[in-house]
Amino acid sequence: PPPRKLNAGVSFGAEHFAETSYYFEGGLRKVRPYYFDFRTYCKGRWVGRSLLHVFGTEFRAQPLAYYRAAARAGRLRLNEEPVRDLDIVLKNNDFLRNTVHRHEPPVTAQPIRILAEDDEVVVVDKPSSLPVHPCGRFRHNTVIFILGKEHGLRELHTLHRLDRMTSGVLMFAKTVAVSKRIDEQVRQRQLEKEYVCRVVGEFPEHEVVCEEPILVVSYKVGVCRVDPKGKPCQTLFQRLSYNGSSSVVRCLPRTGRTHQIRVHLQFLGHPIVNDPIYNMEAWGPDRGKGGKIGKTDEELLKALVEEHRSKQSLEVLGIGEEDLNSSGESKDCGNAGDCARSVEADPVNGNSCPAGDETDVKDPKRNDIAACPLNSDTDLETLDKDKDLSLCGDQDGQTGEKGWEEKDPLCMECRTSRRDPSPKELVMFLHALRYKGADFEYCSSMPEWAMEDWQE
Repeated sequence: PPPRKLNAGVSFGAEHFAETSYYFEGGLRKVRPYYFDFRTYCKGRWVGRSLLHVFGTEFRAQPLAYYRAAARAGRLRLNEEPVRDLDIVLKNNDFLRNTVHRHEPPVTAQPIRILAEDDEVVVVDKPSSLPVHPCGRFRHNTVIFILGKEHGLRELHTLHRLDRMTSGVLMFAKTVAVSKRIDEQVRQRQLEKEYVCRVVGEFPEHEVVCEEPILVVSYKVGVCRVDPKGKPCQTLFQRLSYNGSSSVVRCLPRTGRTHQIRVHLQFLGHPIVNDPIYNMEAWGPDRGKGGKIGKTDEELLKALVEEHRSKQSLEVLGIGEEDLNSSGESKDCGNAGDCARSVEADPVNGNSCPAGDETDVKDPKRNDIAACPLNSDTDLETLDKDKDLSLCGDQDGQTGEKGWEEKDPLCMECRTSRRDPSPKELVMFLHALRYKGADFEYCSSMPEWAMEDWQE
């Protein structure tokens, strides 16, 4: 295989952690809204085009009225100068900055438990619902930020990924040398991974090997399916127990494709009990068993989104309404995995990466512009032009207690009432139980839902 680029380490400092703070409510960890700068250099295809044209054709999550109001408020800057005229034509190497009022989805209040720590690695037991690193709408509600803010663990090198909804053993290296050494083990397939899950129905007692190829359907929503055109992969399954309605299954993935365990279980007719993607009615009466869906990819995605929209649970997918209004997707997202929506997929909202199952490539650099959702031209056009649209914090994306308490006049999220997910909705019954390399082995405890006599 070609050499893999090593992550130089995820570096966040005190100024990043000071952007906002956490609070806990109803079993959820929440982030107070805060101001944040999204930055990008002018892309080649933008050269010679006006800002207005770029916003209107590529950043369609927002109406043009939003950008006009943002410019009036001094929140759009080109080469660090306030943008007053959206008809300005972009040149090569122009630097664009957009300051937004950022809201993050809540995650479980369950703490991150440190399983092991020495001079080389940090190993944690990741709760379900937490992304590993900043991506999409998540920044402070991520493992990287929580470890930095609450445990003083910084400059960590991600060695592998877990899907946002998957819990369990997660490893970080403390130095480049350790990262390189373990990365080589991954490349040589010396890393053994063991997962446990609870699936629908009575899983076969004998060992089952699934080698169906997997294709990514959507990076934005994070959906895959079995398809002959997909990437080759292999998963071994062994039943551990059956309680009369559902089975606990041991999973040994031999490859690390996006959502590999979840897609293979769905194909076998035993999807994970509470999988918010692969155990949904949108897949048809057999819920995708045997790869039988009976819908085009577009019809499938629409049905999945509508099913979650009807349940007011889009946040469980890690997306919001504004994500669905944005421009097209990119299919080029490296190895995909934990959070694999491409940065290019939705630059206006800064989204990157759909969810993956086991391991993933190292975090791509993110520098794209984002805008808080606001989809009413009427609301914006009727804003008094003399109204104070300045930031509650300073112009560098920092904000204080005042900014946390006040509403932002340009932010639709501030005017939108959303139903909080219940803690139960933020748990999926898939857990990384053990990771073993040439010179290490780390295990977590068996989840409560994986006990033999567990009943829902």
